[in-house]
Amino acid sequence: MKNIVIGVGNLLFKDEGVGIYASKYIEENYKFEGNLEIIDGGTLGFKLMSYFQDYDNVIILDTVSIEDKVGGIYRLPSDVLLGLGNYRKTAHEVEIVEMLEICSVLKKHAQVTIIGIIPQDIEKVEIGLTNEIEQAFEGFINTAITEIESIGVKAFKINNKSIKDIAQGLIGSYNGEHLSRVPNEEDIRYANVL
Repeated sequence: MKNIVIGVGNLLFKDEGVGIYASKYIEENYKFEGNLEIIDGGTLGFKLMSYFQDYDNVIILDTVSIEDKVGGIYRLPSDVLLGLGNYRKTAHEVEIVEMLEICSVLKKHAQVTIIGIIPQDIEKVEIGLTNEIEQAFEGFINTAITEIESIGVKAFKINNKSIKDIAQGLIGSYNGEHLSRVPNEEDIRYANVL
């Protein structure tokens, strides 16, 4: 069986990037026994359709627009997701549901499950997670690992990188803290002179 975990979202808008952080966190902190691919799906939208057709199990890590407590974690199989009309609030949420609707009429399509978390802020332009989502992050990861194991893939924790380490490894910054290797304006001007 072909299985894939897809982190979805946009790192530029606070909690909107939680799915990407989660997929990278899982990739760097766990090893797996069984067939599992992990990718950053970003904001690919309809370009993710091939995964829905080519894989047996697709697990999407994302925010969910459900009226409930911030940090609440939901497991939404595709049949449940298709019945949630009010879920579709962000562009990628609309696209995911539309892809599921299209796939539901095809002969072969993946079993799609969304592991979603209710965000605090998906509008502020800042790289990093809010305190509320940071506090719920471990539960989000544990729910994702439980889902991965439910499809027959064994997970083993091999590392303990923090969400900050993961984010800084991806883009060099997290909640205003930058890695020292990120060039500042003076370094760039000096390099251009040489």
